Amino acid sequence: MSEDILGADYDVVTIPLPPDDEGEVVATLVRRVVPGARRAVLYLHGFTDYFFQAHLADHYVQQGVSFFALDLRKYGRSLLPYQTRGFVRSVTEYFPEIDAAVRIIRADHDELVVNGHSTGGLVAALWADRVRGRGLVQALMLNSPFLDLNVPVLVKGLADALKGVFARLPARTVLPVGVSTVYGDSIHLSREGEWDYDLEWKPLGGFPVHAAWLAAIRRAHHRLQGGLRVDVPVLVLCSDQSLRVKDFAPEVRNSDTVLDVEQIARHATRIGPRVTVVRVAGGVHDLVLSAEPVRKQVFDEMDRWLAYALPGEAEQPVVGGGDEHQGGAPQHAGQ
Repeated sequence: MSEDILGADYDVVTIPLPPDDEGEVVATLVRRVVPGARRAVLYLHGFTDYFFQAHLADHYVQQGVSFFALDLRKYGRSLLPYQTRGFVRSVTEYFPEIDAAVRIIRADHDELVVNGHSTGGLVAALWADRVRGRGLVQALMLNSPFLDLNVPVLVKGLADALKGVFARLPARTVLPVGVSTVYGDSIHLSREGEWDYDLEWKPLGGFPVHAAWLAAIRRAHHRLQGGLRVDVPVLVLCSDQSLRVKDFAPEVRNSDTVLDVEQIARHATRIGPRVTVVRVAGGVHDLVLSAEPVRKQVFDEMDRWLAYALPGEAEQPVVGGGDEHQGGAPQHAGQ
């Protein structure tokens, strides 16, 4: 263990993982533990991202909840000098570090909530589906999860039709997709925003998009859209509007400029039988980075939903496979 870049309130645990074709691989678990806490939250970040949202940890710790965040392989604290940033061939590559983090957390806590943002929300849903029935996680809270490509239908169809072509390209071929700094400009302190974070780990224009990574994301999208059976309550939060602009404008401060929120609300119901969708007026893509009145509403919504979804004692985890029962129709509660 060592002190984290966020200060003495945090420590970090390096999780060694099997090497890949680039060499050594690690993930990093950031911890802010409340002594004696029963409940813990595990945060999973998005693409072109890492954990820096200390105010999110503050919110939980003030309620007596331990907070953990996982910088996934090849992101943030886990990025090694020779690695391709954010690169995987399948989102299931993230499951071993999530499993390892959950083992560490559950050794001292009997209730776990996984809080995933954007790509982290997609990964969290697929991971929770894989471990259903084992009692490892009691709830999911997904902040603007990446459940589909935010491109016109024709472009999306072309991308899917070219999946075979992508598969034959060298895995790290960079695709000629447009790079926008609008979202980064809207949130970073050096531009039009209020948040200070490492621009090496989270550049304003995002990471390059590689052929194998995009193919992996589309497979994950199709898997989720085909229907999961996550057996715990799920909260999906997103903004009330999306905006596509080429340059910064005041409206980007109260819109999701990365994903299509209508897609999020529609596909969210495919995650499991107990899904609540909440639309947050004026939210940006990472809702907890929205303007202060909006993020207060986000925290209020999460707190209210958790009180409803987890009113009793946590179940103890069991060893072995999960219950394979088919759930009923999801609940879709808009706001």
